[in-house]
Amino acid sequence: MDASGVFAKHFATCKFEDLPKEVVEATKIQILDYFGVAMCGSTKVGANEVRALTLEMGGAEQATVFGPGVKVPVTNAAQCNATSAHTLDFDDVHEQAVMHPGVVSIPTSLAVGEFVGKLSGKDFITAVALGGDMICRMGLATRPGENIHKYGWHFTTLNGYMTAAAIASRIMGMPEDKIVSAIGIAYHQSSGNGQAVKDGVMTKRLGPGFAVRGGIYAARLADMGVTGAINTFEGVSGYYKVYHGNCYSRDILVGDLGKRWESTNISVKPYSCCRGVHPAIDCAIRLYNNHNVKPEDIEKVIIAVGEGPTYLLCEPIEAKKNPRNLVDSQFSIPWGVSTALAYGKVSLNNFTEEAIHDQNILNVSNKIEMELDKSLNSTGLEPARVTVITKDGRTEVEYTETATGSPDCPLSFDQCAAKFYDLRECAEKPLSKENADKIVELVRNLENLEDVSEIIKLLVWA
Repeated sequence: MDASGVFAKHFATCKFEDLPKEVVEATKIQILDYFGVAMCGSTKVGANEVRALTLEMGGAEQATVFGPGVKVPVTNAAQCNATSAHTLDFDDVHEQAVMHPGVVSIPTSLAVGEFVGKLSGKDFITAVALGGDMICRMGLATRPGENIHKYGWHFTTLNGYMTAAAIASRIMGMPEDKIVSAIGIAYHQSSGNGQAVKDGVMTKRLGPGFAVRGGIYAARLADMGVTGAINTFEGVSGYYKVYHGNCYSRDILVGDLGKRWESTNISVKPYSCCRGVHPAIDCAIRLYNNHNVKPEDIEKVIIAVGEGPTYLLCEPIEAKKNPRNLVDSQFSIPWGVSTALAYGKVSLNNFTEEAIHDQNILNVSNKIEMELDKSLNSTGLEPARVTVITKDGRTEVEYTETATGSPDCPLSFDQCAAKFYDLRECAEKPLSKENADKIVELVRNLENLEDVSEIIKLLVWA
């Protein structure tokens, strides 16, 4: 049986009671984090235009666009809500899979749940956990042992189509054969590349929205009887043959399905930039706080990283040290490190169109030298080493193997709630304090909620 059939059976039969307690708790943190980044990101460039076009087109009132609270067709609502959550690059990430699972699984579940009606908290948690597990397994199974950045795919988008189709199919109560078709129809649409990051343009933040729209559309077509490929993953023209030269691991893809859950390996970001920047930021914050390194004392900064971060986050070096735009700053190790060394912390306000002209950060970034250290190569989040040489001759070094917010150093629910409230404070159009408080408590006790529409009604601007 093709892996799509294995996933289809799992999606059709898995119950909330089958989820380990740690998966339930990790999923609730992931969901609360999504609400914070989505609402704060809902007025940013990209999200604004997608929402405006959606409202202009109108259509059947099936699911809610967060922020204005307007109902539109289910596919379009999910697209808006996914795009909003990806604009800040502050959404959750699976480091080893190089994947943002929540921005696909959560808006898909909410939109389709609202469309179908009466999606319980338990079923919401289950759908998100299943979707997160599938999309991360797809990433982990791809070219195992290699750093996959160099192949140029944006895997959240590429794998998001098929994952969203499976999630939507489950919530719609479809049988296994129709879930297989939905995955196959979604595969026929699957795309997504990393060139937008290299060019410093806005397309990257739109990708997950394209994926969830296509995935839900695929599920609805399959539900109406349209057939899709049966051997989507492992066929002679299947996903792994066509997209990845048949270089994949079936065991990683579907082995121990229902026993090994990747949901517990998802990281919540403390900084609003690419996760690959975070280890170096952690190093720089420690240099500032623990070694008394102040920006005016710095003669030179040497940042050592492996091949993956070098390709994605350090080239072209001049654009990374002197960002041309917001996207350049979000995908720049020199910018993240310079921010931390300039201020001793990194906040959402350091990644804006205004912030890229901050002379305090630029003064540090232009003292940076990058060093490629192949001993730091890994297949997931790669380590970083930051060395500061001061004007008085001191040499201070910090090394980070992992990063704050990772499974080895996780954020608790209360820490995630603090991030949620910080995002509310930064939002151009914030939630009311009353609604924010209600959302936190409803998510904290999500398994007891009878209908997730209670939360959706609160996701409107004050």
